[in-house]
Amino acid sequence: MPREFSNLELQARSWFGFNKPLFFILLCVVYLLLFYVQQNFIVDEIAAFKFLEGPQALIFKIIASLNMLSIPVVYAIKFTIVGFVLWVGCFMWGYNVNFYKCWNIAMIAELVFFVPTIIKIFWFMFIETDPTYWEYDSFYPLSLMNFYEYSEVPKKYWYVNQQLNVFELAYWVVLTYGVDFTARKKKSVANAIVATSYVPLFLLWLWFYLGVAE
Repeated sequence: MPREFSNLELQARSWFGFNKPLFFILLCVVYLLLFYVQQNFIVDEIAAFKFLEGPQALIFKIIASLNMLSIPVVYAIKFTIVGFVLWVGCFMWGYNVNFYKCWNIAMIAELVFFVPTIIKIFWFMFIETDPTYWEYDSFYPLSLMNFYEYSEVPKKYWYVNQQLNVFELAYWVVLTYGVDFTARKKKSVANAIVATSYVPLFLLWLWFYLGVAE
């Protein structure tokens, strides 16, 4: 038997009783705006790119445009993979949570990663206003990368060090609460589902990346 909703969960249920396809569109639009701000007000102002002309400038703009256009596809793939992994984890632990709900959990949890993006924008627009491209590229708020000087870290380790951050841990917590809220059973089992499904997948991805990166 599913447990009864607590008062807080009833309130949360009313907050998240929105149109999910519309939320996905809004998520993509917000990220698109954040990407646009980074590209036009930070990257384009870095000295290495500021004076690009001709074919080089055109190639740079084409790549940026393709990255922007790919946002919905990347999000859809990510939510599908994470949702599927959570769905399998729920099934293995005896939780009756359908795939659509797991997909929604992954989508809502993605809001966590807007915070470091906003922090990065703020940092390079108002604090570190004259960065090199490598300083910009290597920076990720509250990550393992912050403990090192980027020039002393081999380039292949940048991504891994960036992904090991406080916001990733917060993402795990949100996934756990999402599973717990949806299944309405034991919180300890929701913790176990995320710990035995998404977390190993995340660590496997980092291991795979190190294996293929140059």
